[in-house]
Amino acid sequence: MKLFIPDIAYIDPKILKYNGTKKTIEYLEKLKVPIVNSKKVVIDSGSPEKNYATAKKTILFTTNGQKKLVSCKPSADYQFSLSSSCPANCEYCYLQTTQGEKPYMKIFLNIEEILGNIQTYIDANMPNVTSFECASITDPIALEHLSGNLKKCIEFFGASSNGRLRLVTKFDDVEPFLNLKHNRHTKFRFTLNSRYVIDNFEHNTSSFHERIEAVKKIAAAGYPIGFIIAPIMIYDNWKEEYKELFETLKIALRDYHEVVSFELIQHRFTKAAKELIVHRFINTKLNMDEDKRLLKWGPYGKFKYVYKKAESESMKTYISELINSNFEKAIIEYFT
Repeated sequence: MKLFIPDIAYIDPKILKYNGTKKTIEYLEKLKVPIVNSKKVVIDSGSPEKNYATAKKTILFTTNGQKKLVSCKPSADYQFSLSSSCPANCEYCYLQTTQGEKPYMKIFLNIEEILGNIQTYIDANMPNVTSFECASITDPIALEHLSGNLKKCIEFFGASSNGRLRLVTKFDDVEPFLNLKHNRHTKFRFTLNSRYVIDNFEHNTSSFHERIEAVKKIAAAGYPIGFIIAPIMIYDNWKEEYKELFETLKIALRDYHEVVSFELIQHRFTKAAKELIVHRFINTKLNMDEDKRLLKWGPYGKFKYVYKKAESESMKTYISELINSNFEKAIIEYFT
């Protein structure tokens, strides 16, 4: 997939003292990206829909001063951020309701400070292993070419005896990571789905075929791998398409003999998310009929609509059977 290039980049003056800033600015200049030396991002395109579209092409390079890391169960012990938001434009994404009308991207260039803070958490939990997730509010691979942050993270965790890193992506630009000394301390997870879901709802992401090729490269490089199958949807021909997904994945991993993990998440939405989605994606094909869903209390204090119990159980059983019949060393971590 073609690398993402922003329409405009804002440079927070306080990042100028960090080692990677000069290289990033030179790269932006080479790409002929307009640069504004300010931490204040201005987006005023005339309507909420236009503001949203503009934000998805806007980046602020700044710092991450977060010292207290929050839990990221069941994925990892803690989460941290190398960036926020991403250039993907997935119609169903939960970030539609958490990042406001103007979800411009932020890339944090104080990577040494971020890693130093992570080390304090590793030290405090010794001699136990401490795991970290770095893709909860972003897709770090989609923005890696603009910072080099993830490469430094993988090398940091590769040299750590008790730190482990996890990430998830919908992008295929994995070449920068293939020859790193990762020591199997970083786990790559790929969000995969049926062709219907990817083609209709996951805009500005790598295609089904591109992701499969990226999986093969990461597997050959010796990383632990896993897959998030999400959001699983029921639609005409859904069983056949998910069957194709797992059969294709089995072929791609025929030479990979390690354990493969799967995280299964059914499609869900909130009332607030639905309102935003139908305005931002006027012709959306997302099925968000509340009458055909079950209203469920979520862990973050919001009601969400999931599939009714019979459909949910059928989905869980069918997808689990596909996984277990195609992979001898599969672990299904959860279905939700």
